[in-house]
Amino acid sequence: MNMKPCSEVQIGQIVRVLKGKDAGSFYVIVQIIDDKFVMIVDGAKRKFDQPKRKNIQHLELQPMISSEVVHSLQESGRVTNAKLRYAVNAYVESANINAEKKGD
Repeated sequence: MNMKPCSEVQIGQIVRVLKGKDAGSFYVIVQIIDDKFVMIVDGAKRKFDQPKRKNIQHLELQPMISSEVVHSLQESGRVTNAKLRYAVNAYVESANINAEKKGD
């Protein structure tokens, strides 16, 4: 997992949903449709085969891109739901640890 700050949307990037019934949930970008919309999945509620189309304005981009997801998509054009769940969980856990450290 590499953490690199980026303001532009990238495939494999972790995002937090701000609007809609999934608000507050974390997802991974698997496809960029155009400059307004992306397809997101989390491997649990949203499987790779049924991505959700989301307006970028309704997402909060996180400063992490999952290298495993990116490599998998580049090699085979798809990624397993287990890898997606792992990427999301790994990010959420690292974010929670950082949040606890800041609170001290």
